[in-house]
Amino acid sequence: MRQQVTIIGLGLIGGSIGIGLKQWSNNSGKRDDVLEVTGFDVDLNNQNFAKKAKAVDRTEWSLANAVEGADLVILAVPPVAIRDVMSNIAPELREGTVVCDVASTKAHIMEWAAELLPDTVHFVGTHPMAGGSRSVEAADGDLFRGATWCVVPAVDADEAAVQTVLGMVSALGAEPMFVDAHEHDGFVGAISHLPFVLSTALMRAVSTDPAWRDMEQLSATGFQDMSRLAGGSAEMHRDICITNRDAVARWIDEAIDELQHMRSLIATGTDETDETLLRVFEEARDARAKWATRERRDGSLVQETDDELVDFSVGGQISQMMFGSIFRRKPRTGSDSKNGSRR
Repeated sequence: MRQQVTIIGLGLIGGSIGIGLKQWSNNSGKRDDVLEVTGFDVDLNNQNFAKKAKAVDRTEWSLANAVEGADLVILAVPPVAIRDVMSNIAPELREGTVVCDVASTKAHIMEWAAELLPDTVHFVGTHPMAGGSRSVEAADGDLFRGATWCVVPAVDADEAAVQTVLGMVSALGAEPMFVDAHEHDGFVGAISHLPFVLSTALMRAVSTDPAWRDMEQLSATGFQDMSRLAGGSAEMHRDICITNRDAVARWIDEAIDELQHMRSLIATGTDETDETLLRVFEEARDARAKWATRERRDGSLVQETDDELVDFSVGGQISQMMFGSIFRRKPRTGSDSKNGSRR
């Protein structure tokens, strides 16, 4: 029996889902007519590329036609657009249709689904922890392989609908993780949304300085790494902040507290505060090392940090590689010099 999947939004995520599902269908030995993928996007270029990349079998120019007869509808549009899409497709969905989204915020979307979608269809919120700011031209069927895919079913979610979504996640090679909507938004507010807010703040603080023209000639990989997220879609970042205001604001407050603490240590400049500052850097370094070296059951690294330098928790290792062991000596302070101390 042919299963019809409709993907609304043919950007990087939607295009990659389509390619991945078609690859899964072909690699599992299923006939071509068992799985039909229909795509919809308001951008003609996205539609044309999706067809060329074999992410979809066909495209439609109206939402009503796109979802007609669909067994599974995947909403791969920006968070604030999902409400309007749900409102428009609600009358067109046949009984028993499973609807899921792949947006990076969940609480508001779960509320919209309960409000707008008919009781005859089943909604399951999801969020693949993969992707980026690239366009559909970068779509890849292996984009989600090994990635965590958050699954957020409603309290009264239909078991068969949840299994349908889990089947999609498995077909794309991802690992499902069940999570509450509000808990999810708090988590991603910290590890996904706060980083691009900080990246934006860094870019604005530095680029608006009168000396920026001279500074930018000196910028290297450190600044490149930290500022990369600021180069993403402004509309996407705005939409995420709009639909996750409380969590993002909370984590910004936490970051401000940390920055103020570090500023105080740096500005004070005593032996005691310098030692405290060292411990702050060491604790952050070791926390990141623990994160970067976390392994999956098969022994591979969860974060794919294999190409980074060896274990950051070994004190001074990177400094010695760059500057030699003399760099590890305690820096001379003003008070040391006055007391005639020599190192």
